[in-house]
Amino acid sequence: MVKWLILALYLLLMVAIGVYCNRKTKSVSDFVLGGRSIGPWFSAFAFGTSYFSAVVFIGYAGQFGWTYGISAFWIGIGNAILGSLLAWIVLGKRTRTMTKYLDATTMPEYFEKRYNSKGLKIAASLIIFLFLIPYTASVYNGLSRLFESSLGIPYIYCIIIMAVFTAIYVIAGGFHATALNDFVQGMIMLAGILIVVFTVLHKAGGFDGAMEGLAAIADDAGNTGTLNSLFGPSPANLLGVVILTSLGTWGLPQMIQKFYSISDDAAIKRGTIISTVFALIVAGGSYFHGGLGRLFATTDPADTTKTLINVVNGKLEYDAIVPSMLESVLPDILLGLIVVLVLSASMSTLSSLVMTSSSTLTLDLIKPAMLSKGKGFDEKKQVFFIRVFIAIFLVVSVIMAAKKNAYITTLMSISWGALSGSFLAPFMYGLFSKKVTPKAVGTCFAFAVGFTLIHTCLFLLGWFPELTKAAAALPIPFTVTSPLNAGAFCMVFSLILCPLVSKITKPQDKEYVEKIFECYK
Repeated sequence: MVKWLILALYLLLMVAIGVYCNRKTKSVSDFVLGGRSIGPWFSAFAFGTSYFSAVVFIGYAGQFGWTYGISAFWIGIGNAILGSLLAWIVLGKRTRTMTKYLDATTMPEYFEKRYNSKGLKIAASLIIFLFLIPYTASVYNGLSRLFESSLGIPYIYCIIIMAVFTAIYVIAGGFHATALNDFVQGMIMLAGILIVVFTVLHKAGGFDGAMEGLAAIADDAGNTGTLNSLFGPSPANLLGVVILTSLGTWGLPQMIQKFYSISDDAAIKRGTIISTVFALIVAGGSYFHGGLGRLFATTDPADTTKTLINVVNGKLEYDAIVPSMLESVLPDILLGLIVVLVLSASMSTLSSLVMTSSSTLTLDLIKPAMLSKGKGFDEKKQVFFIRVFIAIFLVVSVIMAAKKNAYITTLMSISWGALSGSFLAPFMYGLFSKKVTPKAVGTCFAFAVGFTLIHTCLFLLGWFPELTKAAAALPIPFTVTSPLNAGAFCMVFSLILCPLVSKITKPQDKEYVEKIFECYK
């Protein structure tokens, strides 16, 4: 009853915020960007809560904590420094300045106006809609695992309930409701993570006791003394995870658009600090407690001192590790708080995803089509269509999430690899360099999407086990046979591909580009 009461109060608060913010939504700019007037605290928390969801707290913390032990904490550090601090420093001010000058509301609109290409806008819109769906499904998956474990709610009902409540407050209040909810959700996440870390550490016998316990446990290769080491059993593959989960934020539309809406340059400076501290606590705390997972969970049925994690068809249920661990160490009132913590993280990310996808479809595809036919499409109609697409997007992602055969990490890796592989280099270079060509941008789009789709098909068909064995025999510690490393490869390779193709393709009209870069003067 305690857990249900805490959950009910939280959901009512979210709905109340949506209804309250409905009065502030009077235009498309208000609904999508909050009128570009969001302050540093709201912007930083919106960035952080969109970044970290049940995907991190349940999926990534569980799988990588189990695989790398305490060294998984490096992923949290990378998220804070590379994914938050440097992202804000490098992209924040220039993104706000150029998108405001171009009057770009979405990332596809930025590509159209920066590179003078409607084709790039259409391609970017389709990529966003297609590849945000698996990411949304991974968020549903993570939250539902915890709900199913702690509240006994069947998996399918969990994802439907979450979709309904997310739809209510996003459709009602738009970006203002999302930003205010993100702030409330962020405060809950900070408090919850700190409580979890200290409670789990206490149950493990303190820091020294936890390290001694991990030292005695064998890793996946059967070696002991690695799970408590600084860089873990596989430093190279750990680096791949750091790159995927940190560099990925530089090209994700739902993250980058947070810079569109921030009020001024001073707010960007303060937001940089707030966002970095938030990421260090939330991501660092998540991976730290995940790294202690083997102290509380086991795959050995004979070990009755720990929670048994199932192995089905040779696959460990990584997504069940954190929920099982929390269920065994937390009292009901704290577990109720953690359920709300994960719900907060997930709903904030979901709201950002559905807002990005629906606004992109409406403003970058539907609006131009309607105007080209000479039909009226005023702001009232635009907001209506955005709300309709929010509902459609949530329904499609619920259908996809209903099948929980895929790991959370796999779904997210597919999404982040395609999106950031497509957008990271063209977006970032476009803010700084006048030499990037439209064909180079299109090449990045084609490479990232093509590589991700081919890789995903091979992965689903089960063609990689033999390739993995062959790669293991080679003197290289890093392969792209996993979706995680494939996503990281997409991002890094696009940073090389974009300038190379720009050197051999026709440059943009010099006068057009010079006019755009006047925004920095």
